[in-house]
Amino acid sequence: MRTVSRLAIAPVKGMALVHPDEIRLERYGVADNRRFHVIDEHGRRYGQIRNGTLVRVAPEYEADANRLVLRFPDGEFVAGELALGEPVTTDFYGRPVPGRIVDGPWAAAISTYAGRPLLLVKTDEPGAGVDRGLGSVSLLSDASLDELARNAKRDGVDARRFRMLIGVAGCEPHEEDEWVGRLVRVGEAVVRLHEQVARCAITTQNPETGVPDFDTLREITRYRGTREQDGKHIDFGVFGEVAEPGRVRVGDPVEPQ
Repeated sequence: MRTVSRLAIAPVKGMALVHPDEIRLERYGVADNRRFHVIDEHGRRYGQIRNGTLVRVAPEYEADANRLVLRFPDGEFVAGELALGEPVTTDFYGRPVPGRIVDGPWAAAISTYAGRPLLLVKTDEPGAGVDRGLGSVSLLSDASLDELARNAKRDGVDARRFRMLIGVAGCEPHEEDEWVGRLVRVGEAVVRLHEQVARCAITTQNPETGVPDFDTLREITRYRGTREQDGKHIDFGVFGEVAEPGRVRVGDPVEPQ
C-alpha cells in the first residue's frame, strides 16, 4: 500500500525545512510553504544557489499569531510579530511575485549571517513563492531515493536534498513518473500531476550544511539519462497542482486514479 512517508515545507524559501505531521492542501498549495523569501540589495532573489548555507537557518512561522522566529547555527535567534513595509515585486523565473518587505530585526540578522545586505519579503498571496506556476505540489517516492543511493553506492540519500512537499512509501523506484498526466488521491486531497521535476545544483548540497558533497546530477544522469525532449533536464520526482483541496497526514494512503 502506498502511503505518505513524510511532509516538508519551507516557510522561508531556501532556509531549513519544517516537517509537520499534517498539512492542508488548498488550490494554491500549502499556505505556509515558501511564504517568505530573501532578496539582495538589487531586488534579486537570494537563495541556495547563491548561498547554500542559508539552509542552516531554521525558521518557525506561526501564521495565526503573525509571528516569525529565525534560529541561526551559532545559537542566536531573532523573533517577533511581523510588520510589513514597502511593496516589492520579485522575479521568480520570469514570473512576477508581489510582496512586501518585512520590517524589524530579521533583515539585519540575515544580512549579518550572509555577510551582505539582504531583505526578507512576505508574498502577498499564499502559494506565490513556489517555483512553478502550476507546481504547488511536489512528490517523490522513498524507492526512488533508495534507487539513487544504490546506483551511487551510498548507504542512503537524504530526502531533504530534493526539498519535496510529499514523500511516498510503498512504490517501485520512479513509479511516480508513471503518474504524470493522472489524478492521484493523497489523503483527503486530489492532485493532478503535470511533469517530472528537473533538478538543479541545489540537490548536490548537504541539507545540513549547504556545502556540495554529492554530485546528484551526475549520478542521476548516469543511470537515468536526461529528458528525451531536450537532452538537458535531469528529472527526479514529479509535480502538479491541487485538483481537490483537503488534509494530508503522514501515513495517509496515496492512490493513483
